Amino acid sequence: MTLLRPTLLTSTLAVLLSFVAGCAHAPPDYAAGWEPSLPPDMPVNAPGNGAIYQAGQDVRLFENTVARRVGDTLTIRLVESINASKSSSTTTSKNTAIELSGPTIGGRPVTVNGVEVLAAGVDNAASFDGSGTSRQSNSIFGDVTVTVAKRWPNGNLFVRGEKWITINQGREYVRVSGIVRAVDIEPDNTVPSTKIADARITVAGRGPIADANAPGLLSRFFNSRWLPF
Repeated sequence: MTLLRPTLLTSTLAVLLSFVAGCAHAPPDYAAGWEPSLPPDMPVNAPGNGAIYQAGQDVRLFENTVARRVGDTLTIRLVESINASKSSSTTTSKNTAIELSGPTIGGRPVTVNGVEVLAAGVDNAASFDGSGTSRQSNSIFGDVTVTVAKRWPNGNLFVRGEKWITINQGREYVRVSGIVRAVDIEPDNTVPSTKIADARITVAGRGPIADANAPGLLSRFFNSRWLPF
């Protein structure tokens, strides 16, 4: 029994130290699925003597040097500005009135001191008045250079990339992915974000500043919908 306690204590400390080390480990430079797409390796062939044309090194005379192949870079101009608002109002009312006269005996109603006692009546009133307003505004401006990850037979390009900016102890990043038509690429190899299909744009950060702006574990628990009371 005396030998078991030091061993259990050592194991517990080792687990705690590994947990702390894992939490303190810096995030990788590229998250899973956001690595840059590289062009396929070109086969190395010995150039033929006197040959001018080299396979894989051709440049078309009547095309701009814009992104067209897997691994090419493309600059996305973020020009997102979204304003949405919604308001609703509902008003209902209902009134119900029912009067039931009392029975008559001998052709006369039953009265006590001149007051009809067996008469009945129902009076009901219900009303509802509700209103709601919602408003949201977002704007993103800037440039992010991405790489072509895939090209489909119709010429559309799937682009994906991210930009990381480290300032002091904080790291901010912008991620962009989506489908771009080759005809929408401008001669300077840029395309506005408004012409990206199925666009996914993420702006977030990591570090002490981002952690300070996030609620703690207990705050998230008490503000969650799974709160038991």
